[in-house]
Amino acid sequence: MADAPWLTIVGLGEDGPAGLSPASREALDRAEIVMGPPRHLALLPEIRAELVEWPVPFADGIARLLKLRGRPVVVLASGDPFWFGAGSVIARHLQPEDWRALPGVSVFALAVARLGWPLDTTLTLGLHAAPLTRVRPYLMPGQRAIVLLRDGAAVAALADLLVATGFGESTLHVCEALGGPRERLRSSDAATLAFEDVSHPVCVGLEVAGQGVALPLTPGRPDTMFENDGQITKGPMRALTLAALAPRPGERLWDIGGGSGSVAIEWLLSHPSLSATTIDPNPDRIARIRRNADQLGVDRLDIVKGHAPAALRGLPPPDAVFIGGGVSADMLTWLGANLPGGTRLVANAVTLESEALLADAQEKRGGNLLRIELAQAEPLGSKRGWKAAYPVVQWSVML
Repeated sequence: MADAPWLTIVGLGEDGPAGLSPASREALDRAEIVMGPPRHLALLPEIRAELVEWPVPFADGIARLLKLRGRPVVVLASGDPFWFGAGSVIARHLQPEDWRALPGVSVFALAVARLGWPLDTTLTLGLHAAPLTRVRPYLMPGQRAIVLLRDGAAVAALADLLVATGFGESTLHVCEALGGPRERLRSSDAATLAFEDVSHPVCVGLEVAGQGVALPLTPGRPDTMFENDGQITKGPMRALTLAALAPRPGERLWDIGGGSGSVAIEWLLSHPSLSATTIDPNPDRIARIRRNADQLGVDRLDIVKGHAPAALRGLPPPDAVFIGGGVSADMLTWLGANLPGGTRLVANAVTLESEALLADAQEKRGGNLLRIELAQAEPLGSKRGWKAAYPVVQWSVML
């Protein structure tokens, strides 16, 4: 194929060349160099091309690959290279005319074919190079997921996480080397899993069961889910705040005065494409925010130690900003002068002084000013009465 790009990304399964399409076989036949992990290279028969192991760390291989530009090169990847694979990472360094991809059967397709699950309703997660806690938002009885894992130790760690979160009754279908001669499928519940000889590559078909607490889909999740020192936007107020921030796919939040990180964490739980940065000057709270984010499956939360507005300089621009503590005239002035047009700003105030700042800001810049008073029923002697929280004034505006 004289008009073929110089690079072909070939999806290779555990059955090696037997599962390759004619186009993939032709690409290997004409290649001068074939790059890939040692496991993939070992699956190939003798070919005329030079075999080059992709180095570790992965990023080092990109520079080596780019030096081969113009020569016929094949890069081997697992199954479908663009489904939690290396394909997208490689492609972003190239021009469209430089490459083509010839995917194979994905491990997800192979796994559900073995388990008899409908792929269109089964969650797919790639955790072979990511924290296992990312599964936490999806842990609810009845959930099915195919989870890609790094190795056998990760299978055991996933089982431990399920037990620790109250989902030890979940079933793990451990799928090894699917599609090849070493294929093996074994099942166990998380609480008693004792497989000590799990080999790579491995994925787990997960059927969630147990009495653990599932994370609600709506904001205002229980305060008990967040470790805190009292500095936390309480659940009902948090729900109103997230409604005012109005997250949309792909957007970024600045959470100024993070406290427990609850607002930024709930922002991230709204959609996997969202990003957030929380800013707090207190090192103990910084550590607490990190623990909360990790335990609730949003380790992608960026945390900055410092005082606003100085700590905001140089951060990626936000689509929405929340001020949960320490609002000041200087901060509002800086935000008004430096935020991109169209940024949504939400600020909550409890003290009379900060309330006055927001009232003045609303008069000058417009937006909505809302006074929120909440009370909760609590014992009062032998009966019950209402215990009022401090009223909160919320200013929301599009700059």
